[in-house]
Amino acid sequence: MPRFDVTIAGELNLDLILYGLPEQLQPERELLADRMMLTLGASSAIVAHNLSALGSRVGFQSRIGDDPLGALALERLQQGGVDTSLVRHVPGAITTGLTVILHHQSWRNILTYAGTIAELKFEDLDLDYLSDSRHFHLSSYYLQRALRPKVGELFQFLKSKGLTISLDTNDDPEDFWEGNLKDVLQYVDVFLPNEREACKAAGTDDLETAIRELSGLVPLLVVKMGRQGAIAQRGSERFTSPARLVDAVDPVGAGDSFDAGFLHEYVRGADMPSCLASGNLAGALSTTRPGGTEAFRDKQHRAEFMAKQAERTQAR
Repeated sequence: MPRFDVTIAGELNLDLILYGLPEQLQPERELLADRMMLTLGASSAIVAHNLSALGSRVGFQSRIGDDPLGALALERLQQGGVDTSLVRHVPGAITTGLTVILHHQSWRNILTYAGTIAELKFEDLDLDYLSDSRHFHLSSYYLQRALRPKVGELFQFLKSKGLTISLDTNDDPEDFWEGNLKDVLQYVDVFLPNEREACKAAGTDDLETAIRELSGLVPLLVVKMGRQGAIAQRGSERFTSPARLVDAVDPVGAGDSFDAGFLHEYVRGADMPSCLASGNLAGALSTTRPGGTEAFRDKQHRAEFMAKQAERTQAR
């Protein structure tokens, strides 16, 4: 029996979310937000935290600065039950990353200081620790600038140890969508892009074309489509699952939370409809509190939400 259900290597930082700003951000003006939230951020950390909250055993490796933001981010992840014993604290001028999210009514600005996000290297990783697991997940492929050249080597090693692997690229800030992604996908069991990312990765504006191309590269493609739910393509088999409709506060981390819900069932061998439903449920839960983890941190809220959604499912 491996020590962990899922291991993750990736970025660890905080999100500062500002609400109520004007739609047009005028230069040289002091613009006031009406609310703010400082919360655990980073796609990798959100997946790890929420997987643990759902009951998976999660091991996490990262590199953070020796600074207050890093200490707070690490504390939040530990409070979520994630094993962080091998997270590296590295002193120096490069400090822990930070993302500032300017939340508007129907869109958002996402501003990131990469800091240590881009500094995690292959040499920082304990491969024995990461391989003592059933599954390995990587997020933010394009932010992992120091690690990215050896992601294929990392995946190849973990596959040799019998792990399954999932990848969520998240966005490419440079919008190039290169970096040997298709070479890396040969080692991936589950590819988890959203609709835009799938099209970008496939080099097309048509989702069906993207699904056709990407599903030929990986055993299982799962495309997240927000309010339209999710699609899974496994060879010639297609599965669809509707989104859960809730009163959303913000969509920050909803895609990462979907990953957590999906993988929580996937590593247990659940069927595809169950995996998709769990992903959509976790994604919906995430949107009911600011940020990507606050709804999962609030145990009472999480339990009440799950119970209410179960009642609605039974009533159908």
